Amino acid sequence: MKKYTISLVIVLLLIFMLFTTRKGNVAINQIKGLATSKMVPPTLINKKGDSIFTRVLVPEGYKRVVYPKGSLQEYLRHYKLKPYGSKIINYDDSEYFAQHWHEAILEVPVPKNGLQQCADALMRIRSEYLWDTNRKDEIGFNFTSGHYCSWKKYAEGYRPKIKGDKVTFYKTATPNRSKSNFYKYLNLIYTYAGTLSMYHELDKIPVSEIKIGDMLVKPGSPGHIELIVDEIINADGDKMYVLAQGNTPAQSVCLLKNLEDSSISPWYRFQEGAPVYTPSYYFDEAKFVRFK
Repeated sequence: MKKYTISLVIVLLLIFMLFTTRKGNVAINQIKGLATSKMVPPTLINKKGDSIFTRVLVPEGYKRVVYPKGSLQEYLRHYKLKPYGSKIINYDDSEYFAQHWHEAILEVPVPKNGLQQCADALMRIRSEYLWDTNRKDEIGFNFTSGHYCSWKKYAEGYRPKIKGDKVTFYKTATPNRSKSNFYKYLNLIYTYAGTLSMYHELDKIPVSEIKIGDMLVKPGSPGHIELIVDEIINADGDKMYVLAQGNTPAQSVCLLKNLEDSSISPWYRFQEGAPVYTPSYYFDEAKFVRFK
């Protein structure tokens, strides 16, 4: 009888241990599943989207800030993109070493001359917008020397003569208002203008007033500059933005991930005076400029 009692106790103990272990494993698996779901951020990218507007999704509680049809803001927001998964390609057709920085590649051709670098790519996008909206006479930029060089005068045949910091313009070419000559003008701008000249030339904008088309800038040589291409707002008035950049060496213009906060990537938040970390550059302060 004693043997039977001991055997029964052992069987009951084994059943209890089995039940407890199974129950514990279920609980552990539930915790693992919960942790995994917490760690994987919701995707805000529609891989089938062929423009910034259709590729980048809006987080819950936010909506896109409305801008007038035909504005630079709407032009940038609807900018065409290459198919999802396209790589960053340098001007010499080589692949850029960092392919994990971007969510999209903008349909901006990269000249083989290597001139179209970070600020240059943004000047091109701005100039093409003015060209496409029949505002060609507004196209113009300051050289680093501070001298203004307009497309209008270039098209009339005026060319700069540069000696140190001294620049004078002479009519030395036949008038030519063609699109091909327009891109020759841009090559001139790429050569003698850049991030530093843009910073000194353009209006400075506080974070509280920034919008699509404004540029995050670190002035200097080389320095760096990135373009706001989308903007959203929630009921509390909090805003977030999407950034695009050209880079050095001259390469594809890309839409940047937010590696500092993957839960909202590719959206960014900015605070006055606070640093901004983007995949390719650290801005020690959120400084913005705006095209006139």
